[in-house]
Amino acid sequence: MSEGHDVQALSDVDIHVYEAVASQAVEKGRADLDGLVRASGLPEEEVRACLARLVEHGYVVPKGEGYGLGPHTFEVEY
Repeated sequence: MSEGHDVQALSDVDIHVYEAVASQAVEKGRADLDGLVRASGLPEEEVRACLARLVEHGYVVPKGEGYGLGPHTFEVEY
């Protein structure tokens, strides 16, 4: 995991997949690949590539047979 996550290193598509992971992780405790493909509307290969980048940067962590949220250093305000 890289220190001090750099959100600017992520594309809009990466952030879209991250948001899908976050939504499923809150609802079900983890996100699975099939659910992420459905939720994002992206091809499986693209979701896998985004997940690889998100894991590399520490935003997402493998969790069982799915994915969960990694520790983060940012806040979202609504």
